Amino acid sequence: MSCEDKQTSKQNTKVLEDTTAIKTKLKKKKQQERKYPRLTDDIAMEFLREYGKTNTEDKVRIVTDFGNIDILLYDKTIFHRANFIFLTKEKYFDYTQFYRVVPNFIIQGGSSDGMDIAKRRRKIGRYLLPPDTKRGYTHKRGAISMPSSEIENAYKLASPYQFFIVNQKGGSSFLDGEYTVFGEVIKGMDVVDKINAVETDKGEWPIKPVYIKTIEVIE
Repeated sequence: MSCEDKQTSKQNTKVLEDTTAIKTKLKKKKQQERKYPRLTDDIAMEFLREYGKTNTEDKVRIVTDFGNIDILLYDKTIFHRANFIFLTKEKYFDYTQFYRVVPNFIIQGGSSDGMDIAKRRRKIGRYLLPPDTKRGYTHKRGAISMPSSEIENAYKLASPYQFFIVNQKGGSSFLDGEYTVFGEVIKGMDVVDKINAVETDKGEWPIKPVYIKTIEVIE
């Protein structure tokens, strides 16, 4: 014996089925709209290896309010070049900041305290890059290198979203073997010097934000 409202029960089941079908359809559509898989440590290296084969560009321009900085990326640092080109084409760097400035040492960029940047990272994926420090490249003045992840790790795995440019006169050879140099400034060291001269707080953040308007691939 039951006092169940059969009609209501059937209607609820139908609504549930329709809702599930819509969610499934939207999920499939969203997956189809993604050009690339969400990267993880398990798949990032293979993805970047293949990406680099069809995206062979090796020059980029960092656009800032202080002027432009042109960078040559080294072909020998396969994963780091491919990663930088990938993030550039995905527009990850747009309106990130040079968030760390150490006078006569480095300017470090590719991050921000904005929530939109965190969202971009979640969309692209969470992964680290292995060091590639035995190619003969040094942390000379104008070298672009990749800092270690904020996550403590014994293997100096690098954050793929950040980079630093050496400003120190004579270079910073003490960094060699610790961090991966994957390119160099070919035009715009005067811009690097201007950014390196901005006023910072005690945490080395510029008092006035130094935005990377965009990074673009150039010929």
